Formats: sequence, C-alpha cells, structure tokens
Amino acid sequence: MNELDNKTKKIITAFQKNEITEYYVYKALSRLSKDTDNKSTLQRIADEEMHHYHLWHKYSGEKVRPDIIKRWFYVFVAAVFGVTFGIKLMEAGEGNAQDAYGRLKDIVPDAGRIQQEEHEHEDRLIAMIDEDKLKYLGSVVLGLNDALVEFTGALAGFTFALANSRLIAMTGLIMGFSASLSMAASEYLSTKTEAGQKNPVKASVYTGIVYVMTVIVLVAPYFLFKNYYVALCLTLVLAVLLILIFTFYFSVVKDVPFRGRFTEMFVISMGIAGLSFIIGLVVKNVLKVDV
Repeated sequence: MNELDNKTKKIITAFQKNEITEYYVYKALSRLSKDTDNKSTLQRIADEEMHHYHLWHKYSGEKVRPDIIKRWFYVFVAAVFGVTFGIKLMEAGEGNAQDAYGRLKDIVPDAGRIQQEEHEHEDRLIAMIDEDKLKYLGSVVLGLNDALVEFTGALAGFTFALANSRLIAMTGLIMGFSASLSMAASEYLSTKTEAGQKNPVKASVYTGIVYVMTVIVLVAPYFLFKNYYVALCLTLVLAVLLILIFTFYFSVVKDVPFRGRFTEMFVISMGIAGLSFIIGLVVKNVLKVDV
C-alpha cells in the first residue's frame, strides 16, 4: 500500500473501533433500561452500530476490538447522569470524525450512508427516550439557580455581618433548609397549577433536594475553617465549580452553547455575592454590631 492507502486504512480501522465500542455501550444501556420502549430503541441503535462495523470491516479486512475504557466509562456516565447525557456526550466525540467521513466518500461508497445514519441516531434517541432526569430538569435548574444566587449572596453578607465561622455556618444552614422547604412547596404548587405531565411531588422533591445539597456544599467551608475569609473564598470557588459542572451537563443535554450560559450564571451569582458582601459590611458598620 502507498502512503494514502495506509492513511485511509488507519481511518477506517479507527471507525471500526468506534463502532464496535458504541455497539457494546448501547447494548449495555439496553440491558440496564427498565423501560420497554427505551430498551427496544437502544437495542436497534446497537444493531446499527454493529452493521456499520461490518461495513468498515469489508474495506479494512481486519477485526478490531472495542475500547474497553471508553466502553465502561460511557456506561458508567449514563447510569449515573442519565442515558441521554451519556449518549450525547459519546456522540459529541464523533464531531471530529466528520471531516474524515468527507475524505472517505470518494474512496468508500458506504461512507456517506454511514455518516447519514450516524446523524440520525441522536435525533431518534432524543425523540424516543423518556427520562425523569430530563423531564424534571427544570425543577433541578430552579433549585440549583436559587441556591447559588440567593445562598452564595447570603453567606457573603453573613461573613462580614457576623464575622464568626461557626455562627455563619449555623445561620446559613437554618436559612438554607428553610429556603429549601419553601422552594419545594412553591415548585409543588407551580407544577400542580400547570397541569402538565410532571408529577408535582416529584418536581418539588427534585427542587428541594438539589437546593439542600447545594446549601451543604456551600456552607461546608465554614465548618472546616475558623478564618471566615478563607471559608468565603472556598465557598465562592465551590459555587463556580457547581456552575461549571451543571452548565456543562445542561449544555450537553439541551444542545445549548456552554460559554454563554456559564457566563450568565457566573456573573449573576458572583455579582449578587459581591453586592451582599458590601451590604453586610454596611449593615455591620451602620448598626454598630460586633459579634
């Protein structure tokens, strides 16, 4: 083979490895799924991936083994964060392969058809897979956004107003748990009024749990450090980390730009935290409170 043939064969075997790996991922997700329709859809996609593998094998003439690490990584991600997130994250990795598909079209007649079928996978899956994690994503967003914006600001204000790590932590927990119950109740009433497909109890539970978990993460530094300024800095770092993680998850699942949404959440949360910090300082000096 000349140099071009070697490059082409290398591309084809890489596609083979990807197809056989994704076959095992979809197969595993099909077995894990409890929903009959979801199970059937995932199995059909797995069969297509195997079909694509055999098409590439026809040109390469080589048997290729799956990527074991990639296989189990995406199965784990899908099991923890939801099938839709796992699949979209996996399929997003194929974006770099589109140029290679284009180069192969003149050499491999089946390349165009395989490329078209790969594009159809995601749309078909999103249309047919039904997950609570996605159905109640709005409730999760509500709980997380409110906790990040309100609670980060409140802790910043308490830091200057109270100037005592333990007192700030105790005040923050009381306020946080009370706010989570209020948010959960509001989400229950709101969802019930909408009369949609969402279960009001589930919606309120998602909102409440996410709020409480966010509160615990943000208040933890005040239990760990006596220096409340150090605790506040770590709390702000954790808030940014939470925004980063959730924005990435949301952008993958909903196909929205990551940078714009992250910037928006970051500016709002940190802006309110900074404003609350100033308010806490002003209130302490005006009221002459010394804790």
